[in-house]
Amino acid sequence: MEQQKQSRFSSWLSDAPSWQFSVYAMCWAFATYFCMYAFRKPFGAATFEGLEFLWGINLKTAFVIGQIIGYTLSKYYGCKYCSEIGRNQQAKALVLMIVIAEAALLGFALLPGNLKVLAIFINGLPLGMVWGLVSRYLEGRKTAELLFAGLSCSYIVASSSVKTIGGWVMQAGVTEFWMPATVGAIFFIPFVIAVFFLNQLPEPSTADISSRSERTVMDRGSRSVFFRQFMGGMIMLLVLYFFLTAYRDVRDMYMPEVFKVLGYEAKPTLFSQADWPIAFGIMLVMALLNLAKDHRRGLTAVFAVMMSGMLLMGGATVLMDLEVINGLWWMILVGFGAYLAYVPFGAVLFERIMASTKAAGTAVFAIYLSDAIGYTGSVGIQLYKDLGQAELDYYQFLRLFTYGMAILGTVLFALSGVYFLRKAKDASLALEGKQEAT
Repeated sequence: MEQQKQSRFSSWLSDAPSWQFSVYAMCWAFATYFCMYAFRKPFGAATFEGLEFLWGINLKTAFVIGQIIGYTLSKYYGCKYCSEIGRNQQAKALVLMIVIAEAALLGFALLPGNLKVLAIFINGLPLGMVWGLVSRYLEGRKTAELLFAGLSCSYIVASSSVKTIGGWVMQAGVTEFWMPATVGAIFFIPFVIAVFFLNQLPEPSTADISSRSERTVMDRGSRSVFFRQFMGGMIMLLVLYFFLTAYRDVRDMYMPEVFKVLGYEAKPTLFSQADWPIAFGIMLVMALLNLAKDHRRGLTAVFAVMMSGMLLMGGATVLMDLEVINGLWWMILVGFGAYLAYVPFGAVLFERIMASTKAAGTAVFAIYLSDAIGYTGSVGIQLYKDLGQAELDYYQFLRLFTYGMAILGTVLFALSGVYFLRKAKDASLALEGKQEAT
């Protein structure tokens, strides 16, 4: 009986107008990934003030790095796992990942002292797979940019929202160490419901495949071919993403510390004030990218958006130094700039690269390769902050980091944009040559 109901859902979606399909897919992808963040980010609302790990490392930094190491290892393995998994296993895998993550949060609450770092490391291991599993439902469709706009909006608002909820939970009397498991428990049933409805999406249609390129699983050989085909541009993007992911994580996870230095009162709603305007702005920009039907023009637009994000970060920091804007507006603007550059890596950039070059395979491989390198950078930069720049508070560290990202990002986006647009032009000329020959 359940299978018949699922089949009816899929059948309705297959015949539904494009706008109805897109709204359905965006809503349930958004809900799935939003709920996942309840198992990943609520501990960021706590400061664990005065507590240290080994070698003088701040305990919160140890928690952040521990989770990111697990998350990073998950991304490396996800290059294989998420590009090979069959459709009939995706929903089961999503639920299993969350069950493991919540069990680890219970360990975080119960284990003594430094063993809590081990628990938060285990928590990160399954969560790194969730983006790839959800992305497999959305990629390769005509409205992919629109769908990923909705998905990307989820983690921007979710990060601040679950920290806000975590703050409320602590205000209700739950300790800093029990708070993450409590928030996760609140969101478990909504996560399962969201996965159920997401799993009703049918496979990409013939029109989707014609508009993009057919998305297939990628074995080791095809992954190697893809990387060699785009090696020059991928190396530039990976170097940039190494630092960009670290920047995003420093701003996100140490927001309470930055606001404290800036003189703001510690309120749970402050996180949402900084991130909700960003989420709506990013969703609008990503959705507008879907208007470019020509994939080469679309790729140009994606690189232009990402480069503008780097320039906005630098410009906002200059305005902050000149006291033209206040601390809250600075956090909003540098966050908006960072996400303009960061969000397209989640799928839109590689969707356009694959569609414009007609490369075979799945965008999830490129996404996960980037994420693996990015979270490696996040661990390295945060260790560098605690061990090499301990005298700087988090505001000063973020300020200097912003200037560095603005310069490096602008240069590398310009160079990699030229590289991939040439690849797209070559692919277009090759296709025209084949058509003329036939």
